[in-house]
Amino acid sequence: MILQTRVESGTAGRLISGYDGTMTLGSCFSDEIGRRLSETGFKVLCNPFGTLYNPASIAKSVELLAGGKHFTEGDIVRTPDGFASFFHHSRFNRPTADEFLDNANRCLERDSESFAKAGFVLVTYGTAWVFRHKERNMIVSNCHKLPAAEFERSRLDVEQCAALTERMVSDFPGKTWIFTVSPIRHLADGAHGNRLSKATLLLALDKALDGKKNAFYFPAYEIMDDELRDYRFYEENMTHPTGQAADYIFERFADFAIDPSPECRERMAEALKELKRTGHRQNAGRD
Repeated sequence: MILQTRVESGTAGRLISGYDGTMTLGSCFSDEIGRRLSETGFKVLCNPFGTLYNPASIAKSVELLAGGKHFTEGDIVRTPDGFASFFHHSRFNRPTADEFLDNANRCLERDSESFAKAGFVLVTYGTAWVFRHKERNMIVSNCHKLPAAEFERSRLDVEQCAALTERMVSDFPGKTWIFTVSPIRHLADGAHGNRLSKATLLLALDKALDGKKNAFYFPAYEIMDDELRDYRFYEENMTHPTGQAADYIFERFADFAIDPSPECRERMAEALKELKRTGHRQNAGRD
């Protein structure tokens, strides 16, 4: 008796081993996967600018990491919680402009080096909806609790999302790119708006990755939607997958993207044993 629709994922064209550096970019689901990679012994840098949701902000973060150009006073915005930039998550906020710039630029230097060395980049798109700051005419990664009147909300279309994706992949052909669409539901957009957004991202990735030799799609969204469709796999907010669901999706991701050799899998198992022995699990957090 078959009681579940199995989502076939295949395998990526190049597999992560214990010797590859990996960077994750995107929604908090990329933190979930990144944390589990780290817990199983892989070298991972998760979300160097903090949580990002839309393709435009993610593509901009790649540009910043590759360019290595320092942030300046012109990038700073004053928020109710301190000084920040529209490129960063609120966890980068600092009490003074100088403190923000010092921290942001130190992190950029360190993370640019990690990006240059990373053989794999895992990108998770969360939504096609974006906020554009009217005065600066830029899509922001975070509105930082500033007045809604300062922003214009719109949805990127399939062509825009595809172009942003293709540029990342083509600009860095030496890296292996793995793209996913986050299974987390963005119900602030409404149920219909969330579906339209996810459909836009799915169509864009299908278009952008067609024929690419160094980029692959992992169906995290489809696994959650088809295999784990019961509400018991969602947290109380009914939008985020439970830890059990995220663990299951990571197991599927491991089959898709991680070296299946006994040596690699034994190393992963030993890392998890060590984690249990210390009684500590890393906390990626949800921002």
